[in-house]
Amino acid sequence: MTASAPEKTLAAPPPLAIDEAVLRIAAELAREVHPQGKAPRGVGRETSLERDLGLDSLGRAELVRRLERAGGVTLPEQALGADTLGDLLQVLAAAGVAGSDPTYATQPGTDPASYPLQPPAEAAPDSTRTLIEVLAWHAERHAGRRHISFYPGEGPAEELTYGALAGRARGAAARLIALGVEPGQAVALMLPSGLDYFAAFFAALYAGAVPVPLYPPARRSQIADHLQRQAGILRTAEAVALITFPEVLAVARLLRAQVPGLRRVLTMADLEAPLGRAAAAGDRPLPPVAGGDIAFLQFTSGSTGKPKGVILTHANLLANLRAIGQAVEIGPGDAVVSWLPLYHDMGLIGAWMASLYYGMPLALMSPLTFLARPARWLQAVSRHRGTLSAAPNFAYELCTRKIEDAELAGVDLSSWRFALNGAEPVSPDAIGRFAARFAPYGFRAEAMAPVYGLAECSLALAFPPLGRGPAIDTVRREPLERAGRAIAAPPGEPGVLRFAGCGFPLPGHEVRIVDSAGREAGEREEGRLEFRGPSAASGYFRDAEATRRLRHGDWLDSGDRAYIAGGEIFVTGRVKDIIIRAGRNIYPHELEAAVSEVPGVRKGCVVAFGSPDPATGTERLVVVAESREREAAARERLGEAIQRVTVDLLGEPADDVVVAAPHGVPKTSSGKVRRAACSELYLAGRLGAPGGRGALWWQLVRLAAVAARTQVTRSVRAAGGLLYSGYCWLVFGLVTLPMWAAAALLPGLERRRRLARGTARLLFRLAGIPLRAAGLENLLQAGGPEPRPGPCIVAANHASYLDGLVLTAVLPARFAYVVKRELENHLLSRVLLRRLGALFVERFDLGRAAGETDKTLAALGKGESLAVFPEGTFRRRPGLRPFRMGAFVTAAQAGIPIVPVVIRGTRHVLRGDRPFFRRGAVEVTVCPPLRPQAAGWDAAVVLRAAVRAEILGRCGEPDLGSETAEPG
Repeated sequence: MTASAPEKTLAAPPPLAIDEAVLRIAAELAREVHPQGKAPRGVGRETSLERDLGLDSLGRAELVRRLERAGGVTLPEQALGADTLGDLLQVLAAAGVAGSDPTYATQPGTDPASYPLQPPAEAAPDSTRTLIEVLAWHAERHAGRRHISFYPGEGPAEELTYGALAGRARGAAARLIALGVEPGQAVALMLPSGLDYFAAFFAALYAGAVPVPLYPPARRSQIADHLQRQAGILRTAEAVALITFPEVLAVARLLRAQVPGLRRVLTMADLEAPLGRAAAAGDRPLPPVAGGDIAFLQFTSGSTGKPKGVILTHANLLANLRAIGQAVEIGPGDAVVSWLPLYHDMGLIGAWMASLYYGMPLALMSPLTFLARPARWLQAVSRHRGTLSAAPNFAYELCTRKIEDAELAGVDLSSWRFALNGAEPVSPDAIGRFAARFAPYGFRAEAMAPVYGLAECSLALAFPPLGRGPAIDTVRREPLERAGRAIAAPPGEPGVLRFAGCGFPLPGHEVRIVDSAGREAGEREEGRLEFRGPSAASGYFRDAEATRRLRHGDWLDSGDRAYIAGGEIFVTGRVKDIIIRAGRNIYPHELEAAVSEVPGVRKGCVVAFGSPDPATGTERLVVVAESREREAAARERLGEAIQRVTVDLLGEPADDVVVAAPHGVPKTSSGKVRRAACSELYLAGRLGAPGGRGALWWQLVRLAAVAARTQVTRSVRAAGGLLYSGYCWLVFGLVTLPMWAAAALLPGLERRRRLARGTARLLFRLAGIPLRAAGLENLLQAGGPEPRPGPCIVAANHASYLDGLVLTAVLPARFAYVVKRELENHLLSRVLLRRLGALFVERFDLGRAAGETDKTLAALGKGESLAVFPEGTFRRRPGLRPFRMGAFVTAAQAGIPIVPVVIRGTRHVLRGDRPFFRRGAVEVTVCPPLRPQAAGWDAAVVLRAAVRAEILGRCGEPDLGSETAEPG
């Protein structure tokens, strides 16, 4: 809202006049945005802003601004969530159109004057290992220091100190624990930006749980469909609790029918209510949290398929924050200003966690505040003397186009020393326009910093040098598109490509470019960007296949294409987005930007993608552009104009141009076009239709119906699961008991072992559990050729009681098992294991455990090969636990190899804490043998680390190596 707003034209008129004025302004705006300047029909209180007027988020923001100017009022952010013009009228009435002129510049707490300063910041020490330790360090030394100033919309900022954050979080964590949330379980957060978010996040951490940020619905009309989309993430994360806000609480509770294990849907008020006597009496201490524990799961904003949750540990995050601090030279005088959403890594890690670690004050507003009035971002930078602030490219462009000079009265941007631009492709033209537009207000062009990062590297991977400004590389189009060579273009050459440099890898991190064969590319050769470093995630949560595709040895695949020039990274596009047409690479972002400028096309609502063409074996180029045109002739003319732009840019036309209705192009929560979803809809013939959602009551009816159907389906599946589990136990009983009797009586150790092997295979076959094994030839490499191979030790991960049976079914009969001595206390297991030649070892009596190595060495000396579970035990919580040293000391002393074996699927089929079988497959991977390099303790330690790393990289479970290892 400008400081020079006109006098109220809506002040104190009769209600009907207010209605007429609002409807008139809305109709005028709708007429302006329509390509033919046509007025919408029948504008009234029931008119839908989205369906009838075609106003997207930016269109709503413009309507709110015009209403404010006309009425001399500042409307709350809830106006952006209105579904109809009637909803807007109610918001306007609640704001009071007859009052004084509360323009933005005169609102309490929003004056561009500087905010009260604090003493210089203090960064947490390098010795801190977790976010909890970081917060504790600040809370102990300066509990009353202001950590966050949050602007809820109108009025003064709400403040949160370090001490208050720690206190609120610990209290809420106690309630989570009292409600049964256990360490390692996922707790989802679907909260808008606000102080509750930070308390909820740390409450989950204090409880030992894993926070899962979700984005909240922006409008009532989206609530039901929005929650349906989030159900996939909740199922993948296996969330046991969801912390949300009161407005969506009732609807969110319907998700429990669709998400197995989601036991609680809560608000922060629920978590901060006093504990009852029973709960308080049963208080448990807060669990310990280690650097290797998962700090949170960052689900990528993918368009289709199974959601992928990036595993980020405390160690990953702190490594990234420390590298950022080095690159940006964060110091005591720095301050952060942000409007970025907290469900996105750029806002959560870059703005909040960085300010937390370095003790920088954080001025925060919600994304809706920025969208409604972009000037507030720049005003906040001025008021708080912000030095660091980040945003995607579109935000800088929005400021350039929407902020009026009157809104910048008194604004001083000279403190802004690093304006990070990331999360989406950077437009060289957009950043140039921003720098020129705001130079009169103190913004320095050299402060603009295109950066590069991704969730799989926690947040940041590459930053440009401080104070240099953007580096724009202009390259010749044909060599890059045809051969992947980024040849610098001479000045004035037409039809070039321009890319903004993203700088150099952060300290401790490495980047390389590889070609299609996996060979490292040379200078200015385009290829796939790979990276490694301490910030790199271990993989995707409970998604071994996606993790396998991510990792290429110790390098991780970014999914981006890029080239390096002079050591600097220039990203050219996403691998999956590049369109390969007749051997030529087409970069969709450039074409989309050009088509967006065609009159009649909705800016930013264009998508270009490749679609398989069976006739030619190549990809067809498809361009989809949203428009408000309805007449067939006008849409045809628009398609022709789009083709002309395509030919001018690429030298050839698109294979198909689709003119879609508003909101026909699917987008992610962060506003990016969903190319994969567009391609699927195109192939299905459903691309281009607007996404009408219907009234909220109808959405709720549909959501309740889905919940009921899901509940019935789940009940049927549960009954089927019980029957299946009962069948498995019956099979195991009927088959195992005769086998036990035969093993007790049958002469010959090898015969008994062959009998056990055949029985184990039969059990898996009768139970319908596919058992697949790969790499069995590595057992021969380890022990030498048949018929008399030498001894070796198999070391396998341990996740279920089925693991021993799995190894029995897979391994040759020459293997003896090293088992815990407790199994000797039970008659059935004692007789069977002794008859199979198992070695019983002590785990807990350290005096006896120290001598167990002699027992295993003696068995190896007789030519026996051994199978061990070096974790010693397993827990319900997924993850690879620390390895005991016994097997590795034995291998080093005997000079024999250890064969790492990875078992996957048994934790799903039979969990350790429940006697229920579930349908699923089991996979066994026998890895190449690893040989000790010497005979001493140090060699055993090295061997253990190598074996554990091999298993960890393949098992698809998180690293629990920081837990206390079993003795021995």
